[in-house]
This record gives sequence, C-alpha cells and structure tokens, in this order.
Amino acid sequence: MATILSINISEKKGTPKTTITEGNLIVDFGFEGDAHAGKWHRQVSLLAKESIEKAKGMRTDGLCHGMFAENITTEGITLHTLPVGTRLRLGDRAVIEISQIGKECHDGCAIRQLVGQCIMPKEGVFARVITGGTVRAGDTITVLSE
Repeated sequence: MATILSINISEKKGTPKTTITEGNLIVDFGFEGDAHAGKWHRQVSLLAKESIEKAKGMRTDGLCHGMFAENITTEGITLHTLPVGTRLRLGDRAVIEISQIGKECHDGCAIRQLVGQCIMPKEGVFARVITGGTVRAGDTITVLSE
C-alpha cells in the first residue's frame, strides 16, 4: 500500500523544506504556505522514499524528508514511472494530477552541492491540485487513473 511519509513546505524557493504534521492543498494552487505554490503546472512536488534511499547511497549524512525540496515524501509507489496525466487521491479527499516528471536542476541547487547529485531531475514528480483537502503523514495514496 502506498502512503504519505511526510508533508513538507518552505517559505523560500531553492531551500530544503520543513516537515509539518498536516498540509492544506488548495485547488489549482498547491500547499497553503509553500513558496512553490501558485497557478502553474508544478504546484506540488513528490519524491519517493525509495528514490531518497538511492541518494543516501551517494552520501548518507544529513538527508531527511523535505531535503530534496519535495512537498510530499511517499513510500510504496514508484512515482517516476507513472505517466503524466495520472491522478492520485491523497487521503480521503484530495486529488492531484501528475503534470511533469523530473526537472532541470539549477546551478545553485543546495542538494546537488551537499550530495553531488540531485535525484529530483530524474525521479521527482510534479502535480497540480484537482481537489483540495487536508493531507497528513500516514494517509494512503490511491492511483485513480493512468
């Protein structure tokens, strides 16, 4: 079963995110209080624990949830293999739609400087919010469509 391990937000772009107990997803915006939220296609970012484990193989100290600037850290789902357009239900109500897989890492990436390589360009997933709602660590992730 796929689950949410953590919800993470930041006040500034380009910095690791801070883990919060729950987050409010707003339709066509993203997480309330997150610097990456807005009316664009990358409203929410997701990264699997399994992908983070690959990065830990590069360098093990100091890596934690939100360190790769992901809003949602997951477990039990291979996110980067899902096609663009896939919808996921998070918890009981919230629905997101995958809009992009991977991204170009900018020169000032704090993660790349720490680890030597950032996993987000290959295995990070971005989504837009279709149905809002509160999500928490421990909530299930259900694939609605592929």
